[in-house]
Amino acid sequence: MKADVPRGRAGSGLGEAVMVPVRLVMGAIDAPLRWVQRRLGIGGMATFFLMPNMLIFGVFVLLPFFINFAYSMSGGTALFLPDRSFVGGDQYARLFDCVNYTDPNSCAEDTFWTAVGNTAWFVVLQVTLMILFSLVTALILNRELAARSFWRAVFFFPVLLSPVVVGLIWKWILQRQGLLNFGLYSLGLEPHTWLNDRNWSFAATIGVSIWAHMGFYTLILLAGLQAIPKDLYEAAEMDGTRPARAFWRITLPLLMPNLLVVIVLVLIRAVQIFDEVYVLTGGGPGTSTLYITQYIYETGFATQLRNPGLAAAASILMGAVLVVLTLVQLGLGRKGENKGGRK
Repeated sequence: MKADVPRGRAGSGLGEAVMVPVRLVMGAIDAPLRWVQRRLGIGGMATFFLMPNMLIFGVFVLLPFFINFAYSMSGGTALFLPDRSFVGGDQYARLFDCVNYTDPNSCAEDTFWTAVGNTAWFVVLQVTLMILFSLVTALILNRELAARSFWRAVFFFPVLLSPVVVGLIWKWILQRQGLLNFGLYSLGLEPHTWLNDRNWSFAATIGVSIWAHMGFYTLILLAGLQAIPKDLYEAAEMDGTRPARAFWRITLPLLMPNLLVVIVLVLIRAVQIFDEVYVLTGGGPGTSTLYITQYIYETGFATQLRNPGLAAAASILMGAVLVVLTLVQLGLGRKGENKGGRK
């Protein structure tokens, strides 16, 4: 017992020694914060603590937006804004110069409208399938499974990969001499040029994007499923409610806030798709997998006759569409929640 006393004193002394620099640092921070509080008041401290985040947001979001808008009102091939001429809305007029918007060949910027059509189809198919697969996967992983943690990690692992790595992996699998064709050849089947076929290459971009990002959205939905009280399911089971009816009446309504978040995030990600598709297909064959973000990149930087103003105008339009779609989805989500609350 006597040996424990010095050990305790030694530990106490070590803890005090560690706390001395901590107290000095906290004291040095406390003095200016008290001065700021006396100047701004209690209410002004919230603004004070928000200022660093607002400064970062302004420098890296708002300022680039205004610069991009200024580029969209300018013309020429010069890269720096002071060297460019003011053309007003000519770039927007050029993008909308079409005889028939459903026929890209009738437009002055036919590549832009081809990219818009491809992106629209991609968004409809990819968002629908992404939400469906993520929801089904979350429902399965929420059940009592053997090695459930392992399977959750397996589905989330692709999210950790770089989009460039994802594109390279699937290009290695789907190319002419790739792993998939090797498997088909081993089974006595005819190999196929997956990435050189317009339909298959488009389907490949959808499948690869789902494989790469589904784990993230599955995790959000899984968190929502685990937050639903099990008592509701037990009460429904005692009442003889079938599992399908329990899903529509209990699971889906209570999961709707998480599902709304997933829908918004999936939509934004789908419209902005670029990295893995650019590595996988490069927008080809032809323009079959050319999406709006790649059009903006190539118009502003990659082509020999680059047009930063036209690329900026296209990006402003894409951002406006995303804002409108997000607001519509949030409005519909709140409307559904209000109806559910009145019921």
